[in-house]
Amino acid sequence: MTEKSFRIRARHFRPGCAAAVGAALVFLMPVAPAHAQWAVYDGANHVQNVLIAARTLQQIDNQITSLANQAQMLVNQGRNLASLPLSTLSTLQSTISQTTALLAQAQNIAYSVQSVEQQYQQAYTSVSSGMSDSALFSQAQTRWQNSVGGFEDALKLQARVVGNIPSDSSAMTQLVSASQTSTGALQAAQAGNQLLALQSRQLSDIQAELAANGRATALERARNAATEAESEAQYQHFAQHDAYTPGTVSMFGSSGN
Repeated sequence: MTEKSFRIRARHFRPGCAAAVGAALVFLMPVAPAHAQWAVYDGANHVQNVLIAARTLQQIDNQITSLANQAQMLVNQGRNLASLPLSTLSTLQSTISQTTALLAQAQNIAYSVQSVEQQYQQAYTSVSSGMSDSALFSQAQTRWQNSVGGFEDALKLQARVVGNIPSDSSAMTQLVSASQTSTGALQAAQAGNQLLALQSRQLSDIQAELAANGRATALERARNAATEAESEAQYQHFAQHDAYTPGTVSMFGSSGN
């Protein structure tokens, strides 16, 4: 190429074309190859992380189990502290009050040491030959009334005890059922305590009945003993009279024929 032609071509070369040529030259320049980036795997570290995660999971599982056991323990404690919904205390107290009222209605001679001493002295041990027939009869009447009243009181109390049997049977059935179906220790203990209370009340009924029967028997024996003393006093009265003197007796208007 001649110098002239080069100058002509240079004259027609634009600045934008120079930039394009520069870019092309840059593109055509050889580029150094880049080094590849590879991840490094550490097996020991991976195993350690897995073991730590497993131990943490085991600790969490143990905590969950502990919380579940504590919750169950609280539930059991709640059951053990649950009160028995059945109570026979009022019925037992009412029955005892009725029996006590019957004992308080004892006729003539009450269940009192002072009353027994006073009335026993007046009607049973004061019989003597110096008493009049009317006084002896009055005391005998009092002793008979005491014996009759004692037997009547014993019969009333026996009727009360027998009348308590159906209600006692019903209460016993309910308490045994409540004890067998109890949800906790407290309910079972309360059912057992109420059964013991029922048994104690039945024993008190038997004790009251024995007392009433013993009272009636003692009054009758005392009356028999006093009757012997009364018979002795009446004999003494009869022996104090003058001997019998025979005499003539006229019958049918006869003159001794």
